[in-house]
Amino acid sequence: MAPEVHMPGPVCLIENTKGQLVANPEALKILSAITQPVVVVAIVGLYRTGKSYLMNKLAGKRKGFSLGSTVQSHTKGIWMWCVPHPKKPNHVLVLLDTEGLGDVEKGDNQNDSWIFALAVLLSSTFVYNSMGTINQQAMDQLHYVTELTDRIRAKSSSDNNVGEDSGDFVSFFPDFVWTLRDFSLDLEADGEPITADEYLENSLKLKQGTSQKDKNFNLPRLCIRKFFPKKKCFIFDRPTHRKKLGQLETLHDDELDSEFVQQAAAFCSYIFSNSKTKTLSGGIKVNRSRLENLVLTYLDAISSGDLPCMENAVLALAQIENAAAVQKAIAHYDQQMTQKVKLPTETLQELLDLHRATEKEAIEIFIKSSFKDEDHLFQKELANQLEKKRDDFCKQNMKASSDRCSALLRDLFSPLEEDVKQGIYSKAGGYRLLIQKTQELKEKYLQEPRKGIQAEETLQTYLRSKESIIDAILQTDQTLTEKEKEIEVERVKAESAQAAAKMLEEMQKKNQQMMEQKEKSYQEHVKQLTEKMERDRAQLLAEQERTLALKLEEQARLLKEGFQNESRQLHNEIQNLQKRMAQPRRRCVIS
Repeated sequence: MAPEVHMPGPVCLIENTKGQLVANPEALKILSAITQPVVVVAIVGLYRTGKSYLMNKLAGKRKGFSLGSTVQSHTKGIWMWCVPHPKKPNHVLVLLDTEGLGDVEKGDNQNDSWIFALAVLLSSTFVYNSMGTINQQAMDQLHYVTELTDRIRAKSSSDNNVGEDSGDFVSFFPDFVWTLRDFSLDLEADGEPITADEYLENSLKLKQGTSQKDKNFNLPRLCIRKFFPKKKCFIFDRPTHRKKLGQLETLHDDELDSEFVQQAAAFCSYIFSNSKTKTLSGGIKVNRSRLENLVLTYLDAISSGDLPCMENAVLALAQIENAAAVQKAIAHYDQQMTQKVKLPTETLQELLDLHRATEKEAIEIFIKSSFKDEDHLFQKELANQLEKKRDDFCKQNMKASSDRCSALLRDLFSPLEEDVKQGIYSKAGGYRLLIQKTQELKEKYLQEPRKGIQAEETLQTYLRSKESIIDAILQTDQTLTEKEKEIEVERVKAESAQAAAKMLEEMQKKNQQMMEQKEKSYQEHVKQLTEKMERDRAQLLAEQERTLALKLEEQARLLKEGFQNESRQLHNEIQNLQKRMAQPRRRCVIS
């Protein structure tokens, strides 16, 4: 079970110093240690609108993110607080509190636009916090949403037009939550009560018209509808008397407005239950150090004067993670083979079977840990490394077998060699005694277990090294006739040829086993890759269907609104016509 993330308080993730956005190494170190999937909630809004209070509530604390009580913006850059997710086991809730937008002290809103864009890119739920109602002023203050296509690219190709690119945003943009603070209106429309969500939908309705004023009115609304198909709205009463707002960190719930307390609880409950795991284009879930790498990739793009690109970010992540996946698979292979293999193995097939089983596990680990392995370059690298590892084990196996057999032969034959040196067999009948003794020792050698695959070759090499000595004893043995000596020489040659043929057969068998193993390795790679591609294809298809459904839902809503507007306009025209017809006609008098 993965250890829980414990952060006593927030740390700055992205520092904003003199207009430069820089990642904080301490925060990146925290992110790199996260092994669980992350749910990322970011909040943005004008400064001094109470964003930090809501984030502290999500963290389950009264203190944490700086609240402040003056007209100055307190939060600078983007601050992060990682806490165990209260409703999703084995998930981490990452809270991002951003510096207030529109701070007059900054003078330049360029920085605000990047803060806004980064919050969108990094989060799975994006909370926009504002004061009062959703009116044109509120929409004008949300102009950052209209600049997203100028700040973010979905694809790296330069020929994408804005329309196509913005349509691609839907697949990786977060859910949108609008929180309205100090809301004082009654939620009604045409005299009927409505929900906060209906209030938001009504506020996002477009005007029919083509004038510049109509276009300016529609643009932020159209962007919100187009980029964020899933939207939610929460309204909040003022939490307490104005003079006590600066003491919110110290006030208990029973000291706050009861309606506000309930509204804050409903907001937190929704975020906990509905915020999804951060997912990139292609259905790639963000976990481990992916969030850390995303931060670095986006900031590198911004600092170099480029636009953060989702496709490039995913590819950069893939390069990092696929290289790590190869190393993880190789490390598993090394560990398992070291534990399982006892060299020398009795047969080559025994070693190859162990290799094949461990190789399968290593490929599974790579497939599970990798994504977007374009042209399968990293899997080919894994295959090459596994093949090299297998060959290394085979060489080690041969050496271990040779060493074991050589040591065994020395132990068995050293007394006989000493006797030969002493001349014990250089006498009449000595040759037959030597052959008999040699045969006994050979049989004893062959009966020894765990000699490995070099047993026969090492024995034959040893015996060949002693042929000259044995031949000398044969030639000096007076009890043998010349004919018997010739027969014995031929017998030795025949035995040697038979041994050589046997060794050749074993070598051919080993080569055949190695060829079969290579084919099995190839088939295992293909099999697991095919299964992964099928899973990825199904996942991609599901994501495309979800994205298409969201787009169609929004288009249907637009069509419905257009139809309703036309119907309303037609209804008004009919009413006007009926009024005119109901008016009494003037009689024309000719004098």
